[in-house]
Amino acid sequence: MNISASEAATPAPASPSTLALIAALGQPAPAHTAFAEARFMQVLERPLVVSGELAWLGGDKLQRRVDKPRAETFTIADGEVTQERAGRKPRHFSLSRAPQLQVLLDSFVALLSGDPAHLQQVFAISHSGDAAAHWTLKLVPRDAKVARTIAAITIDGYATESRCMQMHEADGDLAVDLLGPLAAKMPAQPTRDALLALCRAAP
Repeated sequence: MNISASEAATPAPASPSTLALIAALGQPAPAHTAFAEARFMQVLERPLVVSGELAWLGGDKLQRRVDKPRAETFTIADGEVTQERAGRKPRHFSLSRAPQLQVLLDSFVALLSGDPAHLQQVFAISHSGDAAAHWTLKLVPRDAKVARTIAAITIDGYATESRCMQMHEADGDLAVDLLGPLAAKMPAQPTRDALLALCRAAP
């Protein structure tokens, strides 16, 4: 059977079980969670590791505060990003210039608010695993411009807790965020395999 280009470009809607899982992840705003991120870049021999807190402030407002190794805060609100560092004037720029932050905003806000409808507007969603135990969500950006930078996001969780977020960039770079209590378990010298094992282990 031949499939037209328009049909091929429109992914099937997420299953009812996937939508139910996303809805179960919702939390009231403001919601705060610790994170530790290892960023694997092809131009570096070792991953960059940062840690701090992610905060959903309600609506489309998200704050990413880095405490280590250097204090830095990104606040996303009303389509604008504010970057703050100690000893420097705040820097403001359009969210459209930062596809990684746009994807972070869309995915994190939709998950924390338990809004599967919004998540489906922005991503094609697939789901595997057990909603009562370990599960994995894969989010592929629908916007072709965004997809040229971010190929996919993978989220691992257990029951109603998101534990890890992997951002797969189109150029092969990878950022792995350990969320909540798992953030404290970031290895001193992380590897992709070690982080994947942490993400998929039972709490």
